[in-house]
Amino acid sequence: MSLDSRLWGKAAGLGKNARGAHRTHPLICHLLDTAAVAEVVWDELLTSHQRSMVVRALQVPDEEVRALAAFWAGLHDIGKISVPFQLHRSGPKNADGELLAQELGGERGYGFAAGAAQDRQSHEAAAHWWLAGIFEEIGYPSSKRRPQSQLSHAVAQMLGGHGGRYHPVVYGKDYRCPAVRHPGLGTGGWEEQRRVHFDEVRRVTGAASVPQGRMTPGAAVVLTGLVVLSDWLASIEVEIRARLRQEGWAGAPEDLDAYWKIAREAALRLVHKTDLLGTGFARPDPIRCAGETSLLASMEGQLPDVVTEHGPGLVVVTSSPSEERTETALRAAAVLGHAAGARGLFYALPTGSSADSHMAQVHAFAEQALTGPWRSLLLHSSSRLKPAEAAKQWAQAHATGDVSAEPGEEWAPAANSWLNSHHRALLAALGTGTVDELLQAVMPVKFNVMRLFAFSGKVVVVDEAHARGAWGQKLMLRFLEWAAALRIPVVLAAMSADKSVDAMLAAYRRGAGGGREPMVQPRRLPAWSFVDAQSGGGHLPRQPAGAVRAGTLSIEVLDGAPYDEIQAALVPLVEAGNGRAVVYRSTPAEAIRTFRQLSQDLPGLGVSLVHEQMRNKDRWRRLAACRDTFSPDGGVSGPSALVTTPMLEHVRGLRFDLVVSGPAPLAGLLARAAQGAGDRPRLVVLRADNKSELDDAALVRRTDIVLGAGRTISMPEEVPLLLDEVYADELVDRLGEAAARELQQLDNRRTVRERRATGTAGWLQVPGPRELDGDLGLLSRDHPGMEPELLSCVLGEEMVHVVCLYQGSLLEEGDLKEKLALDSNKRRPKPGQLVPYLIPVPQRLVDGVTGDANSVWRGMAALKTVLRLNMTGEDGTWVRTGEGHRFHLSRLGLTVDQLP
Repeated sequence: MSLDSRLWGKAAGLGKNARGAHRTHPLICHLLDTAAVAEVVWDELLTSHQRSMVVRALQVPDEEVRALAAFWAGLHDIGKISVPFQLHRSGPKNADGELLAQELGGERGYGFAAGAAQDRQSHEAAAHWWLAGIFEEIGYPSSKRRPQSQLSHAVAQMLGGHGGRYHPVVYGKDYRCPAVRHPGLGTGGWEEQRRVHFDEVRRVTGAASVPQGRMTPGAAVVLTGLVVLSDWLASIEVEIRARLRQEGWAGAPEDLDAYWKIAREAALRLVHKTDLLGTGFARPDPIRCAGETSLLASMEGQLPDVVTEHGPGLVVVTSSPSEERTETALRAAAVLGHAAGARGLFYALPTGSSADSHMAQVHAFAEQALTGPWRSLLLHSSSRLKPAEAAKQWAQAHATGDVSAEPGEEWAPAANSWLNSHHRALLAALGTGTVDELLQAVMPVKFNVMRLFAFSGKVVVVDEAHARGAWGQKLMLRFLEWAAALRIPVVLAAMSADKSVDAMLAAYRRGAGGGREPMVQPRRLPAWSFVDAQSGGGHLPRQPAGAVRAGTLSIEVLDGAPYDEIQAALVPLVEAGNGRAVVYRSTPAEAIRTFRQLSQDLPGLGVSLVHEQMRNKDRWRRLAACRDTFSPDGGVSGPSALVTTPMLEHVRGLRFDLVVSGPAPLAGLLARAAQGAGDRPRLVVLRADNKSELDDAALVRRTDIVLGAGRTISMPEEVPLLLDEVYADELVDRLGEAAARELQQLDNRRTVRERRATGTAGWLQVPGPRELDGDLGLLSRDHPGMEPELLSCVLGEEMVHVVCLYQGSLLEEGDLKEKLALDSNKRRPKPGQLVPYLIPVPQRLVDGVTGDANSVWRGMAALKTVLRLNMTGEDGTWVRTGEGHRFHLSRLGLTVDQLP
């Protein structure tokens, strides 16, 4: 039987012919397109280590693996040769509205059983079911009792996962007669055409060898990434339109050979247009600080030799938060990246605001450490709609800081770049974002394995590695297991060493196959250690690091009314005519209120404000201004104060003579105190102030007890001791009966919350690489009750993004006037245009608010998580009242009040 080129693979976005019928791209052409792209991805995008993982697993010569990878990629959509897909009611139609494939159902050989068209098996699952049997037929290793353990089923399951989720194991009784269970697969002509397409893809790609190896977790991640990426690139509609065949194209063997040449030429152009190629790590510079004992000098002087001897792996850096720690982490990443032949870096932080603030330092590093062209994206919840446009807006906000000669032009992809999509963005050579992006790689969310694939070619840096609570810590351990199994170089930076840091070292060693003997991160500060990914062996530096910025931290705890104490603490700065202070308030509303009061009560004080509930572009601009004003070399003149929220504690490069904060856990207070200037930084804690709703009450209370009326500690030597004191069980014994009972109750609640969080995270996370036992379906398993809200809970406080529109006024000058007009029910807003105007707000503050989205807005998937509010003018500001909430927007940001 000859190949039937009427079987279609792509139709959406291809337009219509002169007769008004939809144009279609034959399935065989799409399969060959994808195979051709896979060849280029294998040759030019995969790192040598990624290729070697596949070669070792399959046990075939290197030159044959490339053909196999292309062959398998070309088979990914063979499940589209099925009744439900070809005859789907939304398929391509002629000018009369009849399905083009309808004629197939009436032809001899293409008949199908009753109910076949209603078979709900997806084309991805159909590929899995059918391919498992055909691979067994041609000699791939198979097993009747445990099919998932052998290559015939593993490759089929891998290809069935190209839609973002793997499917459960299929046993021989099903895959040997798949149409019995799923009549939609069809028999007769349907089966014959699947076999013809299979044989032709194999012939054209030259994949004649029969591998006898196994599908290891590493090989599965790389091959899945290759197949999915190749499919994405081969599905770009504008490129398909350039390759459409003439009507009547037969698809004979000679036609396919000719088309294969066209597809290969197109594939090379396609991959080169993605902004993905050419990035690498330069050879690190020679030691710049010989003879010094600083953390940076210790690491630079010893890590290159350790990596040369043992290969890349995990570096753990423990030190107080500072730009030096960030630079040390980045320099370690440069050493690891060059040794691993990595093609980029992902820098992960606890919050979006901290990612915003680190981007400048990450770019300065990239300009020195990366070779070839590199593209950078901002990756957190506020930028996810269109990461490239977010990066460009960020660059424009920081233009005065000379981030680049032409901000946004040199390193940020164009707004219409192929990378400018949330599923593809992690593939960019340089990403600065939140740790959520890592954690979702080990949660059963769609395309989680594509995340692992993206990270497997990079170095990953995690700043404040243990700042995400029990949920995040549990998931981070699983990520580190996978990172070690995939030989991903990782750098972890933490404030101090504790049991959670030791657990991270153990997780990476476990993933690398290391021994069970414990490895403990040195408790003195600063310090660093290394675990090689090859054997899981632990290594400590021969010469420990010494503190470069030693000092004495003075902590004063005050009991008065919070605002009165703030004002009293700032008056000396005004009287002296100089000095810089930062004032932390627990919420944006309190920060705004304090800013207004200080501006009125202390006219001689220059007061600034930044918090998370500002429009993205306003927050970016204010953070850039803070870096200029409050950096060690800032040009501020006269006394000045910055009013902010806990979002600022992860921001680096700021220096203040005085830090004022409400109550918080000790780790948070020390992070804020690290922004103090000089050898004797000052921290004032306002005991009577409100604590943040996100802070654990037990840790806040324990911190308060340990600090008492105040403490003076030597930095950094006494930091670990103070942290141990806060967490010590014996702390309860120092208290009176009533106080001890109160603290014990708070501790019990914290323990319950942490155990519940750890248990749920353990239930939710995917298996480790050594627990899969060949079944990739475990990476996509669906739990009963696993709703999106649960995923959001695991990843941290659930956030929504608000965009405010103004009645009778323009949101902004220019195109946005037309795209976001209040009365527009027909025009489709462009999600990327909204990024600068989004305001992140905790879900708990807007529960029950439905917003003012019109039907067009609600119909766009990208905007389903964006809460649109139509504001009205009131006393010179903008408000919206309704559904039990009152929203108030001014140049100072958004506040949300719940109505009685």
